[in-house]
Amino acid sequence: MPAKKGTLVPKKGTVVHQPNRGHDSDVDYAIAIAAALRRELGTTHQAVKSAMRWTGASERTVKYWFAGSRGPSGHHLIALAGSSDAIFELFLQRAGRQHYAGARRLIDAHEKLKGIVEVVQSIIDDSTDR
Repeated sequence: MPAKKGTLVPKKGTVVHQPNRGHDSDVDYAIAIAAALRRELGTTHQAVKSAMRWTGASERTVKYWFAGSRGPSGHHLIALAGSSDAIFELFLQRAGRQHYAGARRLIDAHEKLKGIVEVVQSIIDDSTDR
């Protein structure tokens, strides 16, 4: 019997074990993303289309996110956080940076109040011009 020729991959070496990342945290993440997306966009087909436009992900991928069976990773998560306040706040909470989410809401409230003050001032100006 002739000897086999070719390169054999050795079966020895360093075995790398994954850290104890439970599947539960992946499931919780996917469910949290789904809840945030549904809260912000709703559950219509238009909601799926919006998330597709934000991320460039396929329809099937986005439907997985809405179903909570899978969560976005990498560049899709960044794109979602850039377009969705709900996802951005969820990201900050899961990263342990909830105080930044509070600061963001405070800035948004300040901008809305500035708009209200401008409207009130224009009404006062209009009434004094008469």
